[in-house]
Amino acid sequence: MPLTEGTKAPKFNLACDGDTKAKLSDYAGKKLVLYFYPKDDTPGCTTEALDFTAHIKNFEKANTAILGVSADPVTKHEKFKNKHNLKILLGSDEDHEVLNAYEVWVEKNMYGKKYMGIERATFLIDEKGKIQKIWRKVKVKNHVADVLEAAKAG
Repeated sequence: MPLTEGTKAPKFNLACDGDTKAKLSDYAGKKLVLYFYPKDDTPGCTTEALDFTAHIKNFEKANTAILGVSADPVTKHEKFKNKHNLKILLGSDEDHEVLNAYEVWVEKNMYGKKYMGIERATFLIDEKGKIQKIWRKVKVKNHVADVLEAAKAG
C-alpha cells in the first residue's frame, strides 16, 4: 500500500553526522521534516540544505525538527555540513532500507539511460508519527517556504 497523507510514518533508525543516531520515536511530540535528497554537495542538494539551515529557527518556533536523508555515508555528510556550515541533521541510509520504506528509491531516467536513484521528496510527520503532508519530485526553489507554511499550519 503506497504511503499517503494521514498514514503512520514508517519507523527508521539512521546513523547521522556527529556520531549520532536518529529514530522516528526520537521526535514524538514534535513535528519532523524528513527530506530525501540524491547526493551531498551537488547544486540542488546544497541549495535545499542551505535553505533548511537558513530557516531552522522558524522551524524550531513551529516545534519542527529537520532531518535530511541520502544514501551517502556519514563521513561524506560531515564534510558536506562542515563545508557549507549546515545546521541540520543528516542521516545516512546506505542500505536503502528507509529509502525503500518511504518509496523514494526509484527508477530514474537521464538522457535515455535508466538507473535507480533517490527521488527528491519531503515528508512532514506530525507529533503523533503520522504523515501530515508529502511533497514528491520536489523542485528546490521555494520548497522550504512551502514546508515551513505547512509546519506552521498543521
